[in-house]
Amino acid sequence: IFTAAGIQIMEGYGLTETSPVISISESKKGGTKFGYVGKIIDGIEVKIAKDGEILCKGPNVMKGYFKDPKLTSKTIKNGFLHTGDIGEIDNEGFLKITDRKKQLFKTSGGKYIAPQVIENKMKRSPFIEQIMVIGEGEKMPSALIQPDFEYIKKWLQKNKFNFLDDFKNICKKEELLIKITHEIDKINEEFGDWEKIKKFELTPQIWSIENGLLTPTMKLKRKSILKKFIHLKEKIYS
Repeated sequence: IFTAAGIQIMEGYGLTETSPVISISESKKGGTKFGYVGKIIDGIEVKIAKDGEILCKGPNVMKGYFKDPKLTSKTIKNGFLHTGDIGEIDNEGFLKITDRKKQLFKTSGGKYIAPQVIENKMKRSPFIEQIMVIGEGEKMPSALIQPDFEYIKKWLQKNKFNFLDDFKNICKKEELLIKITHEIDKINEEFGDWEKIKKFELTPQIWSIENGLLTPTMKLKRKSILKKFIHLKEKIYS
């Protein structure tokens, strides 16, 4: 929206523990890249760990947490600050943040899954309003999906399917399940085999701040969602 209005947005990245900058975009030509938080600033070394975590070393990194040597030793190892963020650096040197490490989970096959990356891409589908990728300790990742009911109602009417006003019945609609399966299969092509969503279940309830499924900043409350829809998870993996 801002770009279309001619307003240049320049993103940066850092933590309080890094005083507080690690990377930053620049106003010069080629100094910004959509979806990235700029290039690493001079004098700082950044590397990506095997699990995808961003590690930072340099004069900007704090000496440690005040009177908390245990947390300090857990956060700074071999001179590198472990940021807790998952990311990647492209061949031009731009840094992208893709997830939080604490949200990563491992399948029974030992493969790491970054759910937020998958979720953000799946939400490009107009049929999906909210999605949470699950599958920790399971053979494959799956998803709990809150459909975009307003869009789906219009889609049902446009395609002259029987109109259903009840969310629970809409979620059982065969034509809708086939359509969402096609949407997921299309986006799955962007992921490795171990990351592909193989199964999903639709939730008839809207995820909101009021019912405790979203935070005030509209982020997923993963534990609450999983607890509420545990029966759907069991159905997927039974």
